[in-house]
Amino acid sequence: MTRRTEWPDSPAEPGGDAGSGYGPTDASAAARGAAADDIGVRSGRRSREGAGRRARSGTRSSGSPSSSRAEKGEPRDPVEQARNICLRLLTGTPRTRKQLADALRKREIPDEAAEEVLARFEDVGLIDDAAFAEAWVESRHHGRGLARRALVRELRTKGVDSAVIDEAVGQLDPDQEEETARELVARKLRSTRGLDRDKRLRRLAGMLARKGYGEGMALRVVRQALEEEGEDTEGLDEPF
Repeated sequence: MTRRTEWPDSPAEPGGDAGSGYGPTDASAAARGAAADDIGVRSGRRSREGAGRRARSGTRSSGSPSSSRAEKGEPRDPVEQARNICLRLLTGTPRTRKQLADALRKREIPDEAAEEVLARFEDVGLIDDAAFAEAWVESRHHGRGLARRALVRELRTKGVDSAVIDEAVGQLDPDQEEETARELVARKLRSTRGLDRDKRLRRLAGMLARKGYGEGMALRVVRQALEEEGEDTEGLDEPF
């Protein structure tokens, strides 16, 4: 498993989780520079090819929207635009390929240019859905106590491939998952004191269910916690 990383409770979109504590390493920053240089050289060639034509157009295009964008420093070449967008989105937080692709589509970047940049970023390791999924599982399980089912749902919404998701959540040890459920119940138990047994059961089991724990495990963990407090748990074997 990778080192633990804290993720935000409510990731921001588009395309990712702005503000995440899982930032780029020095190696990924170097890779980002390599990607920028590589793609920048190619897009620069395209820009130079059209430089003469733009110069000749002179005053005729001085009032156009594209001229205004150029004056503001925005690149005309779609590959360079895509590269800049991706680099901005990847600053400080990782993104999945789908998140970046959606962001480029929203900015009306042509598909061909978007695919060129996304493929290059994958080549240099700036886009790595497997690493993203592994870090997400590690962080969200230990940081928020989420179980497999909840983690799978979250990764699907981010466009991670099913096989990659299965591999990432498969690293969660079943014993560790149950131990996490026990810790969650122990923290919540005090706030349910004074309620009748059935209400305590529903509240605690419902909390586990929302975090993706199965009914059987939730019932078992809650029952044991109530027994330790001296509650009569007879009849609690039925599904809640």
